[in-house]
Amino acid sequence: MATLSTTTSPTTARPATPSPRPKRPGGFTLARTLRYAALLFFLLIVLIPVYVLLVTSFKGPGDASPARAWSLPSTWTLDNWRTAADTLTPAIWRTLQMVIPSAIIAALLGSINGFVLSRWSFRGANIVFTLILFGMFIPYQAVIIPLNELVLDLDLPSGVPTLILLHVVFGIPITTLIFRNYYQTVPHELVEAARIDGAGMLRTYWSVILPISIPSFVVVLIWQFTSAWNDFLFAVFFSSSQNGPVTLALNNLANGALLQDYGVSMAGALFASLPTLLVYIVLGRYFVGGLMSGSVKS
Repeated sequence: MATLSTTTSPTTARPATPSPRPKRPGGFTLARTLRYAALLFFLLIVLIPVYVLLVTSFKGPGDASPARAWSLPSTWTLDNWRTAADTLTPAIWRTLQMVIPSAIIAALLGSINGFVLSRWSFRGANIVFTLILFGMFIPYQAVIIPLNELVLDLDLPSGVPTLILLHVVFGIPITTLIFRNYYQTVPHELVEAARIDGAGMLRTYWSVILPISIPSFVVVLIWQFTSAWNDFLFAVFFSSSQNGPVTLALNNLANGALLQDYGVSMAGALFASLPTLLVYIVLGRYFVGGLMSGSVKS
């Protein structure tokens, strides 16, 4: 009896292809290196004036000169900071009395306007919104003379009260725009549910909209605070060195002597910028988050 034998051909084993190594996320490629080099370059451009300001503020009168702007102080002194603090502290308190009320009032009015224009529609709402935004594109220099005549006719007191009114009026367009864009991302169901429950416009705003408006309020308050703090044009026309803000006092400090004292001027500039710098350090991340919260429509 013949036996059938089956032969099996040996299978050729294929070499295993090595899996590609995962790229290390922290590896430096050419594009990444160029990007970091560009960032470092722009950072140096920003920090160079800060370096000159800082080192000059600690130099004595004979040491602070344009020829020695880049060199470190031969003798470190705090006299410039003491002089700047004694001169600018009253003006800083007046500026705080101006910027805090103007920022809060402009934010509240912009919030109400933004809610009405975005969620409580009426005939001609878009036209009203366009007219409000038109105030953003009018240069202050174009209206400063008629505005000065209006303030004189209204017999408004010079100094902080007039500056508060002006910053509130000129801050309403940008605050209305920010809040309107933010409220358009709020779900319609929230407003409709409040209407079904019998809430009117003010009740809906106070109980439903206002509690969820913290991100936009942070953005608006920071914006209004810094713009009012850094204003110089209104300060020149509607205040004096006795009742004006810190920008006017800083200008008088820099130009008050026949011989320019660069150390005191630099120390005064840094001292006057400390409140706005502190605001950005504390609330900077909330500023970016508040801007982004109204950028995507739900």
